[in-house]
Amino acid sequence: MGKIIEIDKRISLIDGNDLNRKLRTGTYLLRERDITIVETSASPSIPYLLDGLSQLGISPEEIKYIILTHIHLDHAGGAGLLLDKCPNASVIVHKKGARHLEDPSRLIAGAKAVYGDDFDTLFDPIIPIPPERIIIKEHRETLSISETSILTFFDTPGHANHHLSIYDQVSNGMFSGDTVGIYYRELDPDDIEFYLPTTSPNQFNPGAMLAAADLYEDLGIDKIYFGHFGASSNPGQVYRDLKYWLPIFLETAADAHAANGAFEDKLSSLSEGLYDRVRDFLRQKGIADSHPVYEILALDLRVCSMGLLDYLLKQEQLQS
Repeated sequence: MGKIIEIDKRISLIDGNDLNRKLRTGTYLLRERDITIVETSASPSIPYLLDGLSQLGISPEEIKYIILTHIHLDHAGGAGLLLDKCPNASVIVHKKGARHLEDPSRLIAGAKAVYGDDFDTLFDPIIPIPPERIIIKEHRETLSISETSILTFFDTPGHANHHLSIYDQVSNGMFSGDTVGIYYRELDPDDIEFYLPTTSPNQFNPGAMLAAADLYEDLGIDKIYFGHFGASSNPGQVYRDLKYWLPIFLETAADAHAANGAFEDKLSSLSEGLYDRVRDFLRQKGIADSHPVYEILALDLRVCSMGLLDYLLKQEQLQS
């Protein structure tokens, strides 16, 4: 049920089948003295995660830490449900995210605004987490999960203000959540390595996003472990793609925002405009319009468009 990708001898990736799609959202398992999970995906992914643990011969009682890069529901919505199965685990989160785990009402309202009638299917249930089971990590704080493995936490806003990136010294890799974008693994069989920024509402900040990417680059990491989806051993390509596409996203958004019309009209215009730009790029790489990647791209680019328009509206209000 839960497909497992063995990244190396100590890190496994369990596919959570998020949105009923393979290769969409994953949970990383670190097999150390203190068995550690990074990300949970949404609640409908928890059966896949538990099955993956079973395949790996690990019981939920053995889990010591559940680390959340950020509290968006596709990364953390299942944390409360999973925690009920893991009696010895604590949840690690950014200080700005902790209160939303204790009381997820605002998270739920925000997700309903984005996903509408699909919310229950995609995210329900969202279970509050007791404060005594939450650990907050600050910028550059560490966590020892064995005698030879120390994780370092970095405050990396840009995608969200409550976003942590987690550096693993053993593999010289970074668990990135959504900080530097999405890895579209659907294109791997076509020998195309493709990354896009993710600019979902409502805390997108392009300058902070680029600064986070610069932090990664300055650290000289060898691997990036994406929430969506999987490990990249080519960080340089990730940074190049982010720096190529982010200005295109912003320019296309500025044109849509400047046009007359209601928000929904601007949103439709922007999401279609971004989709056309990405499709034209992939066409040049030989990707036919019938490729399954376009289905998820359409969804992602609409959500990105919401965040871009929200960002531009806030900038406009600051200047007025």
